[in-house]
Amino acid sequence: MGSENRHRGHSRDEVARAAMRILDEYGLPDLTMRRLAAALEVQPSALYWHFPNKQSLLAELSDRIVAEVDAGSTNADWAARVRAESSALRAALLAHRDGAELVGSTFALGLGSRAALDRLTAVISAGGFDEESVQRAAAVLLHFVLGHVLHEQQRQQYRDLGVQVSETDDRAQGDASDAEFAFGVALLVEGLRALDG
Repeated sequence: MGSENRHRGHSRDEVARAAMRILDEYGLPDLTMRRLAAALEVQPSALYWHFPNKQSLLAELSDRIVAEVDAGSTNADWAARVRAESSALRAALLAHRDGAELVGSTFALGLGSRAALDRLTAVISAGGFDEESVQRAAAVLLHFVLGHVLHEQQRQQYRDLGVQVSETDDRAQGDASDAEFAFGVALLVEGLRALDG
């Protein structure tokens, strides 16, 4: 049997997992269908059995990243749940190279699921706010999380390339980033409380 027959049986899941490995190792710009096909030892055309185009593959990876979000217990009050959900989404994005860029771009194009937005909507709505406020707050919070993580990941890429991004050491920068993220989420939570008051 030839190589093509031996590898014809790659499942959709195997293709997506291989793509995620390439994303994590090389980054979004280097995740090409040609590189993915080479990693799986198939012709690029074989990938289109599972994903009709690259955008559908990226949407699948985006959905998988968001599916990793684990905010823990749901017994807390709405404000604590908003903080936990936001932090869990941030952690899932940071766990993958270019995670924020990937999820943000697929969301902007209307590809993949709305799971990230739906999760944030659910925890905000637990505060008893009107529907319009819930929808707007969830969108603002999602944009904040994506933007914050995108900035974090860009700085990391510059450091990896040896570009000096500041005089501050990496650990202090990480602590500052954590504090800035928590502050941003708290601003939204307190803003919602003020609207309700």
